[in-house]
Amino acid sequence: MMFKNAKLATLFFTMMVMMIGFGIIIPIMPFYIQSFGASGSQLGVMMAIFSLAQFISSPFWGSLSDRFGRKRIMMIGVLGNAISLIVIGFAQSFWVILVSRALEGLLSSATLPTAMAYISDSTSEEDRGGGMGVIGAAMGVGMVLGPGIGGLFAANDLSHPFFIAAGLSLMCVLLIWFILPESLPVEKRLKTVGRLRGVQPAVLWKALTGHMGFLFFLAFLVNFALANFEGIFGLYAGKNYGYGPAQVGTVLMVVGVVSSLVQALLTGPATRRLGEAAVIKITLLASALGFVFMVLVTDNALVVLSVGFFVFCNAMLRPSIISLTSKMSGREQGMTLGLNNSFQSLGRAVGPLWAGFTFDYNLHIPYLSAAFILVAAFFFALRTMPSGQVLTNQPPPTLSPDIQSREI
Repeated sequence: MMFKNAKLATLFFTMMVMMIGFGIIIPIMPFYIQSFGASGSQLGVMMAIFSLAQFISSPFWGSLSDRFGRKRIMMIGVLGNAISLIVIGFAQSFWVILVSRALEGLLSSATLPTAMAYISDSTSEEDRGGGMGVIGAAMGVGMVLGPGIGGLFAANDLSHPFFIAAGLSLMCVLLIWFILPESLPVEKRLKTVGRLRGVQPAVLWKALTGHMGFLFFLAFLVNFALANFEGIFGLYAGKNYGYGPAQVGTVLMVVGVVSSLVQALLTGPATRRLGEAAVIKITLLASALGFVFMVLVTDNALVVLSVGFFVFCNAMLRPSIISLTSKMSGREQGMTLGLNNSFQSLGRAVGPLWAGFTFDYNLHIPYLSAAFILVAAFFFALRTMPSGQVLTNQPPPTLSPDIQSREI
């Protein structure tokens, strides 16, 4: 299914490039901001501000795509990503980088929920899980290539990788413009009156207390747990396993490869056979076990196996949640998936802050606490999640009825 047509290939390449822009930060940003006199705590703030900006703005872009179509909103996101990376490459102070990262989060957040809504527009419910898996696979490939590009092209100048990623983003703008047709016809777009805004506490609360609230809550918890893994893995592997930078990089490359293959090849068949709800429940519990295994093992082979097991389970978990969210969202695909992306971004922002803070007290607390959270989420899913496949006659969500009475 991955390269079945030019549309899917364009979406795959676009999401891969977006994650390359994110991934190049991992190996070079600590050194890059140190040249401006920034500290480790400032690095943490800089990593968190990107996800916080996405959290704030994702529903705004999703709602706009419901009204104005997917294509133009996606182009805004990719172009904003390119401009932000260029500014970071030319930056002469830490504060310019910080502002640029916030801008990158605000603008690039238009891409993921719009791409997911594009998949929802273009696929049947039976193939929805597989389509979401392709998006996840593209992001996994980007996360593999990003750190490699960052390390390779930063040898002569630390700013070079930012310009390379920006150039790839500009290429995606052209591909979207010339190849990707609009997936949401004018007659199917939402007609709104009133003013659209980004995330508001009242809207989030309505989302959490609505009939899809359990899925938004799961999106937050799953990404919180994943961010615990990603945020401090380098530090954890150094202290617990005695790994150096090369070994950490190798493990993270394995993580990206496993994640991409699982989401591209296994998520679709698994959700079609078992249904999203069953896949979510199984992988929640298995992901928790993966965290426990990482704490217990010390042998190199077992470390790779335990990390691979966790990533294998988590890679099936996230697209299954997104697919089920899409099936239950009715006509408001863009807005609902935008809200989902906001809860994901909030989890990715809170996760590294929690992991870094607790790591200073005990290096095992971040992973053990994440395992506890995933086990709690498993029992939560048992009580709240519908069994089997979601029916096509689900009522549209009542996430934010006030949004439909606003106008830009």
